[in-house]
Amino acid sequence: MELYLPGLPALADDLGASASAAQLTITACMLGLAAGQFVAGPLSDALGRRRPLLGGVVVYTLTSVLCALAPDVWTLVGVRFVQGVAGAAGIVIARAMVRDITAGGAATARIFALLVLVTGVAPLLGPIAGGLLLQVTDWRGTFVALAAIGAALTVAALIGVPETLPPEHRHQGGWRTTRGVMGELLRDRVFVGYALCVGLSFGALNAYLAGSAFLLEDVHGLSTTLFGVIVAINAGGMIAIAQISAHLVRRTGPAPLLLAALAAGAVAAIAFLTATIAGAGLAVLLPCLFFIMASRGMVNPNAQALALTDHPRSAGTAAGLLGVSQFGLGGLAAPLAGLGGAEATVPMAVVLATCALGSAAVLLLTFRARSRRV
Repeated sequence: MELYLPGLPALADDLGASASAAQLTITACMLGLAAGQFVAGPLSDALGRRRPLLGGVVVYTLTSVLCALAPDVWTLVGVRFVQGVAGAAGIVIARAMVRDITAGGAATARIFALLVLVTGVAPLLGPIAGGLLLQVTDWRGTFVALAAIGAALTVAALIGVPETLPPEHRHQGGWRTTRGVMGELLRDRVFVGYALCVGLSFGALNAYLAGSAFLLEDVHGLSTTLFGVIVAINAGGMIAIAQISAHLVRRTGPAPLLLAALAAGAVAAIAFLTATIAGAGLAVLLPCLFFIMASRGMVNPNAQALALTDHPRSAGTAAGLLGVSQFGLGGLAAPLAGLGGAEATVPMAVVLATCALGSAAVLLLTFRARSRRV
């Protein structure tokens, strides 16, 4: 995602598309990721983790090549959806594998926080690499690079990823069993609450990803390389906060850290909206964006761990529903951030504030539901 973001304005110009249509390429991928996790999670509970993972990364590689060959923006939107469906396997199965090998709660939250060191490398290096790639190629070349990354991931998964779900722990009974497990999860108000926290928080991130290139390049005149540096700094903040979370979670548990992170993100988002309406410059806007993004380093690992703790025997399905919330709401946020055109900044700020405040409110309701259960 981050690798091709610096080229999003150029993509829109090359394909004769509006800013909102170009941002739909992000939305399509996010919705594909949501739909794919809905399938890949339960499938991994039935077949084991390894086979669905390998199938997903192979198809991701092939669709990356097709993205590079897209003749118009609507073809690109369609292929990006399929690319997202394929890429979902890696995301949902990684989460399920963490739950397979941990006891839940703080232990799971700590591993998720440590994994941000890995998942954070992409947003840290992606924009910089994308900006550098655009010095020697166009936006199509970034998708060729993604295909190469997909091929490397295929080899790595084939050689280095073991099976973590033994046959005796796999679900039997096909769709009827899967439907029953999903129904149980969706009736669990605590699980749904944590899933919505993840989804709304990711919606804020996706609004930022969709709108930041236009905000910084078109409105404030920054180069693609400098844009990549700014996004990388924000990603570095997210990684740093995640490691602080990993250090603190054994002492505090995941719930207080999640509450603190959502509160900080909400304050930063309100400040960003206020500054945007007031016409403030980058000296004010950039710190707000930094704190909005950095707070996610503490939101995701703790919310995911709390959601999965009570469901060890259906970790794949639970992780899949987490992904549906995360990428479904995230996908819907992207085009909303682009309403009004490339130089309209208020819609992005409104989406950021709405998602941040919404996730904080949902968490408070979830805590209330959990206290009643106890």
